[in-house]
Amino acid sequence: MTTRLLTLAAVVTACVVTTGASQQAEKLQGTTYRSPGGTTLRLMLDDSNVGPEVTLGEMIFQPNQDSGDHQHGAIEMFYVVSGELEHVVNGVSQILKPGMSGFVKPPDMVRHKTGPAGAKVVVVWVPGAEGKRIASRWTREP
Repeated sequence: MTTRLLTLAAVVTACVVTTGASQQAEKLQGTTYRSPGGTTLRLMLDDSNVGPEVTLGEMIFQPNQDSGDHQHGAIEMFYVVSGELEHVVNGVSQILKPGMSGFVKPPDMVRHKTGPAGAKVVVVWVPGAEGKRIASRWTREP
């Protein structure tokens, strides 16, 4: 079941990345939330349309942000669309550039940092409740 969900997440991520440019002219899918630090999360696929197994979103990290150390209750996968994201898992740093991906599994400790360009990423959570949990602490955008 987990392999099937991860495969679904990978396929959906590829579809979102390749069709992102054409969606710019149209109304964007999903609901957008903003963190106190300015990061935005647009939830596009979640329990309202694909069920609770997976959530897919787009996150835009502002320049020079640092999420601080934190944990997630789900597998979290990132695919970097633009900018650079320093992805620190259990103290091990990896610089993710466009076209690269990273992940974290519970109970890993993770930290996300950006440089002067910020970063735009596609994020997938399995199971999907994690995306809603994060969004519930942020402000919904009009």
